[in-house]
Amino acid sequence: MKIGVFYFPVDYGINIAELATALEERGFESLFVPEHTHIPTSRKSPFPSGGELPKRYAHTHDPFVALSFAAAVTKKLRLGTGICLIPERDPIVTAKAVASLDLLSGGRVEFGIGGGWNVEEMENHGARYNTRFKLMRERVLAMKALWTQDEAEYHGEMVDFDKVWSFPKPAQRPHPPILLGGETDYTLKRVVEYCDGWFPRPGRGFEIRQQLDRLHNMAKAAGRDPRTISTSVFRAPPDKEALKEYEAAGIDRAVLEIPDQSRDEILRVLDGYVPLLT
Repeated sequence: MKIGVFYFPVDYGINIAELATALEERGFESLFVPEHTHIPTSRKSPFPSGGELPKRYAHTHDPFVALSFAAAVTKKLRLGTGICLIPERDPIVTAKAVASLDLLSGGRVEFGIGGGWNVEEMENHGARYNTRFKLMRERVLAMKALWTQDEAEYHGEMVDFDKVWSFPKPAQRPHPPILLGGETDYTLKRVVEYCDGWFPRPGRGFEIRQQLDRLHNMAKAAGRDPRTISTSVFRAPPDKEALKEYEAAGIDRAVLEIPDQSRDEILRVLDGYVPLLT
C-alpha cells in the first residue's frame, strides 16, 4: 500500500517546494493539497466538522501553482489535488491546467475532485448548491473529452461547446486518475460511472471491508470491473496496525495529514511518520 500525505499549502506555512523535497527524500509516495479559492466572510455555511472554521481554509495557495513548485523539485512524488472543487472551475481552463502539470511533471498527477460544501463560495462562482453534482459530472466529462480528443466537443445541459483544439494532452493516458471524495451511495455511483478511484474519509461509518464490498458490488451491477477502481483513504490514521488492516483489505493508498504548523514541527511530524512506510 502506498503512503502519501495531505497538507493545506498555506501562505504562513512551510514552503511547498521544501515540503515536497522532504517528502521524496523520506520515501512518501504522494502529496495532496486542497482547494478553496476564497472564503466568504458571511460564514453562513457551517463548517462540516463543527466549530469555527480553521484559519487555513482562507489561506491556501492555488493547488496547481503549489503543485507545480512541488513538481519542479521532485522526480517521483505523485502530485494530487485533495480535492479540486469542480463546480467552482471552468472545465476548459482546468483541463489545460491538469494536462500541463501532468505533462511537465512526467505523468505524476492524481486528480482528486469533489462538489464542495460552502454554499456562498460556490455561488460566488455562479454555481448552485443543489445542482453542483450535476455540474461536476458534466464538467468532468467535458474535461475527459478535452484530454482525449484532438478536436474535442461536449454538449450537455450545463456545459456546452463545439469542436475545439486543446493542447497539451496529459502524459498519462487516457488522462490522470480521477479520484472522487465522499462516502455516500451517491458518491459511489458517481465513482463507478465516471471516475478512476474513490477517496473516502475514515471515521464516518467507514468499516474497510464492508465499504469496499459496497463499492465493488455497485461496480459489478453497473458492468464495471471493480479492479479498475482504486481506493485512497483520506486523513488515514497514522497507526501501524490500522494501516496494516487497510492494506490487508485491499486499500491502495493511505493519505496522512500534516498539520499547518511551523516548518520545524512539520518536519518532525514527517520524521514521526517514516516508520509507517515500512
